[in-house]
Amino acid sequence: MAEEALLESSVQDQWGQICDQLKVEFGDVAFDSWLRPLTLGSFNEGTINICVPTRFMRNWVLTHYSEQIHRIWERKNPQIKQVNFIVQAVQDDKKSALGLHDSSCRSLLKKISSSPAPQNIYQSGAAAVNSAEFVNGESSLSVPLNPQYTFENFVVGKTNEFAYAAARKVAESRNVSFNPLFLYSGVGLGKTHLMHAIAWHIKKQDPTRNIVYLSAEKFMYKFVRALRYKDTAAFKEQFRSVDVLMVDDVQFMGGKDTTQEEFFYTFNSLIEEGRQIIISADKSPSDLEGIEARLKSRLGCGLVADIHPTDFDLRIGILNNKAKQLGVDLPLPVAEFLAQKITSNIRELEGALRRVVAHSQLLSDHEITLDMTQDVLKDMLRSYDRRTTIDEIQKKVAEYFNISVKEMQSSRRARTVARPRQVAMYLAKQLTSRSLPEIGRKFDRDHTTVMHAVRKVEELILEDSSVAENVDALRRLLDA
Repeated sequence: MAEEALLESSVQDQWGQICDQLKVEFGDVAFDSWLRPLTLGSFNEGTINICVPTRFMRNWVLTHYSEQIHRIWERKNPQIKQVNFIVQAVQDDKKSALGLHDSSCRSLLKKISSSPAPQNIYQSGAAAVNSAEFVNGESSLSVPLNPQYTFENFVVGKTNEFAYAAARKVAESRNVSFNPLFLYSGVGLGKTHLMHAIAWHIKKQDPTRNIVYLSAEKFMYKFVRALRYKDTAAFKEQFRSVDVLMVDDVQFMGGKDTTQEEFFYTFNSLIEEGRQIIISADKSPSDLEGIEARLKSRLGCGLVADIHPTDFDLRIGILNNKAKQLGVDLPLPVAEFLAQKITSNIRELEGALRRVVAHSQLLSDHEITLDMTQDVLKDMLRSYDRRTTIDEIQKKVAEYFNISVKEMQSSRRARTVARPRQVAMYLAKQLTSRSLPEIGRKFDRDHTTVMHAVRKVEELILEDSSVAENVDALRRLLDA
């Protein structure tokens, strides 16, 4: 008995050393997520059993960590010839069948079985995932879907036809040659509409498929909540048990390293099991900021579809389609006027139409005319007329400093080029609503260069009167 106790103590010490080594090799995040929950089971005649909380975690550990654990065990203890990973059971009547004799494993089981589950967090296990409620075709993990965002209500034009075709293909077929589907565009151009349309179509075709649609921000919230309540195992099993995972605005994961790590593992697991993933963002995978290189690579390994800014014909089609939904007749001159004036954003275009329709129905009770439209939208149209583009800024600044736009976008660092470039970046930040990365791309620079330029010009305006005069003169030229 003394010799057996000594052997058990030795194995326990070795397991502690192995855990320390695994943490060093795989990092804190991977260790905490996948390896810390493992506990030592029985050791008998060269075979050691390691307890794993769930079947899914066991499969993941077998795929990604078992070989390394086995090699380390053999180096630590040549007597160990085989390492088994067994799913631990909470019920007492299953313990003996699984061979869970180690005191640490038994105490963990007792703790799990006696502790109440946190309320409103996650049910554990595949059964909980399969029994998730669906409301209007949505998984309980999902955010609500907009009933107006269907393929039938999506207006197709040259600028979005490729993304539309890709979305329809994913929605209509279980087996597509591209996975994931990555949709990207600027704000208000229809990528969220397509995401919702895919979900609605799949649920209509096969209500049994488990679809999860949520924003990247919502994914982060759920993951952080699982960490807080030490319920990551159930979180992993739920998200890795879906048939279709749809994540909107993935750019918001930028800089969130722990969430990216978890999403990376979720992504890999679903791809390996042939589950469909659809992602949207405001930039292509390679341009996403604060996203790890390996995750960028995964996001771009399927089909990447860009939705370009709308053209005039598409805007006319969108207005006519929206007018039909609102139950009004839209005169062609009004549609053409709105399509010419509001060019940047479909949401703003539809919002302007709704405003005109509401005015017509609630106040004047008259038909929609061009004069009435111009009067109702005069404040909005003034703001659009005042909007300045980055291209206009580059052209005016280049002319003012007697250089070419091509020189401004080049890599030249001579002061005669660098200073006008910085002024143009500063004015672009002040006079447009474009983000730093968008401004940077116009100058073939990254966002940190734009930040430096803005700070530098702000300092020079206070220190150098000539710079202040130049910037003021350029403002007046651009406002003219």
